[in-house]
Amino acid sequence: MTENGEDKDLHQFSEAQEKGDLSVSKDSATLKTSLADVITHKEHSDALRPPATKTDGEISSYQPRPPSLPRRLKHIKSGSVEERVRTRRLRNSQESLSDPAETGSSTDSLKEDQSHQAPGGFVVIGAATSRNDQDSTVGPISPVMTGSPVFRDRGSSLSEYERRPQSQQSDSADHRVRSSKVRLSPVQPTGPLPALEKTFASATLRAANRIDRDCLDYMVLAKEKLGDRLHRNLSDSRLLENMGSDSASVNSMRSTYSVLSPIRPQDVRNRSFLEGSVLGSGALLGAEELDRYFPDRRVGIYIATWNMQGEKGLPANLDDLLLPTDSEFAQDFYIIGVQEGCPDRREWEIRLQETLGPYYVMLYAASHGVLYLTVFVRRDLIWFCSEVEHSTVTTRIISQIKTKGAVGIGFTFFGTSFLFITSHFTSGDAKVYERILDYNKIVEALALPKGLPDTNPYRSTPSDVTTRFDQVFWFGDFNFRLSKNRVDVENMINRTVGDDMGPLLECDQLSKEIKDGSIFKGFQEAPIHFLPTYKFDIGCDIYDTTSKQRTPSYTDRILFRSRQAEDIQVIKYTSCSSIKTSDHRPVIGVFQVKLRPGRDNIPLGAGQFDRSLYLEGIKRRITRELKRREAMKNQSSSTICTIS
Repeated sequence: MTENGEDKDLHQFSEAQEKGDLSVSKDSATLKTSLADVITHKEHSDALRPPATKTDGEISSYQPRPPSLPRRLKHIKSGSVEERVRTRRLRNSQESLSDPAETGSSTDSLKEDQSHQAPGGFVVIGAATSRNDQDSTVGPISPVMTGSPVFRDRGSSLSEYERRPQSQQSDSADHRVRSSKVRLSPVQPTGPLPALEKTFASATLRAANRIDRDCLDYMVLAKEKLGDRLHRNLSDSRLLENMGSDSASVNSMRSTYSVLSPIRPQDVRNRSFLEGSVLGSGALLGAEELDRYFPDRRVGIYIATWNMQGEKGLPANLDDLLLPTDSEFAQDFYIIGVQEGCPDRREWEIRLQETLGPYYVMLYAASHGVLYLTVFVRRDLIWFCSEVEHSTVTTRIISQIKTKGAVGIGFTFFGTSFLFITSHFTSGDAKVYERILDYNKIVEALALPKGLPDTNPYRSTPSDVTTRFDQVFWFGDFNFRLSKNRVDVENMINRTVGDDMGPLLECDQLSKEIKDGSIFKGFQEAPIHFLPTYKFDIGCDIYDTTSKQRTPSYTDRILFRSRQAEDIQVIKYTSCSSIKTSDHRPVIGVFQVKLRPGRDNIPLGAGQFDRSLYLEGIKRRITRELKRREAMKNQSSSTICTIS
């Protein structure tokens, strides 16, 4: 291009400025810099442009065209800050007008200001023009553009460009002027989209962090605070923080959501299971797995003891015994000890399973005559229980008579060993010494543990079974009485204000012997705030009205012992006054027990439980529910004759 051509371009640039089509600065120094950039860019483009050739009288695709206006580069002097801001605003507004999908951010503008190296070795400097000046400012087609796959596939050339309509030419020019990013036009629907129903099901739709309707109580887990109980049900505790549920996703995610985290092959290669490791990564009973299920490292224990008086008839409903309405959450373990149990022990266990439902399975059950001890556990925690062992001791002179004695069950959960003992001591108001002998015999003769490793052998005593376990719960009918006559005890009960049982406990035989250290050494008992549980007339709340006129007493008790102080916290200690089929009232205790990581050398129980008992209990539960619904249906369908 000659000098006349340069003067012509400068003249066009000045005219465009006077018309207001381009927003440029009136600063002469800045204008000189811009004109120098134009000349430099023109010379560089001329050096890169191949010579024009003619084929059949037609100009090739590289025919020179008027140069495009350059953008301001970063070498503008620092004094012209206002000029840079104004130019950038112009560029952003032009890009947003030319492309509705473009979001002209300041970061993108800085990136476009910089020159970038094209794949073909050419330098491409970004430029932007308004649509009104496209015809006069569109520069030559760069070899980078013609070498692009998009332009090559479309077969773009200058001859095709000239044959297009004017509207298409402006669009194509606009694409060439803008950056090399290619955006497809959005596809518009041909008609209105069909409305979705509020609830729908899809086998392929998987809703993340969603749960079934029967687990909606997980939504409160994110708000758990100190003292609250976690209600975990077949779920990874790490997923519970953001869980929720809605009616539109419950059906769609059913049978597709999994609580199992994916495992990468590299993790399988690197993960090691070290026997005897407590803190090692990958230990099945180690700290990592314990924190996953119990972030607070505390497990809920529910204990119930009841002297059934050998009655054949069981209560119609055991919900008040195991699932009281004043409890916010169910517990992880349910241990039920029975003295003078019903003749049909299997029926009693089925009734327990029917009451607890499908969330729990019977881990173990043992008996000694009419002494029954049953352990239920949440079914998702059964994998962390060791093999279960039991032992029995009779306190009768003749061993064949099994009405008095004890049953003990021991197992390890994670790294904490548990021992549960239910016992029935000698009866009689004045036989305190005989009851102490019963205790000493049980402590020495109860042969536990057998095959389970002692978690702390240095603190164990061969002559005392209660020292060989981390957490010990001893409950039952101890038969200790109040050392007062019937009239005095009734007067103290009548003068009782609220739940203050202090005057009654002052004459309690068991409390006195514990203070003297003659029995239950190292054991504790929660404060008693309930009335004596012995002896009532059957079916009412009146104490013994027979000729014997037995003194009301606290015969049924729950005591506990721990190797570490403060490992056991008492949540509830009360009696169940709604069950009146026996002359004893059941006593209930709820505890929070500290857990510790375990070692992989503990023999696990492999998830074994009484499956036949489980199926029978659930079957009865379903049958009971169907009968209830049928009764409600018949009641609602009944009609009453009216006279108009």
